[in-house]
Amino acid sequence: MSEHRTEVDGWQAIWRLDDHRVRMMLVRNLFESEPLLSMSTAATAPDLVQVRERFPDLSRLWDAVRHEYWTESLSPKERPPGTI
Repeated sequence: MSEHRTEVDGWQAIWRLDDHRVRMMLVRNLFESEPLLSMSTAATAPDLVQVRERFPDLSRLWDAVRHEYWTESLSPKERPPGTI
């Protein structure tokens, strides 16, 4: 299970794929010492839908995570033109 890092507007999400679910392991403001969310195992970590509901003000971060998930999940043939 590989870890991914997504950063937007001074916020960082560290997430893992767990059976096709995005699990949030760490969410933190890059300018603060205490994380907003920190989980030790993917099995207990909230998924993308749950963090979006709990922290709606971070919607740009969640959108970026979702974009990275789909970019990685789709094979090159399935990706829309102009995407990585």
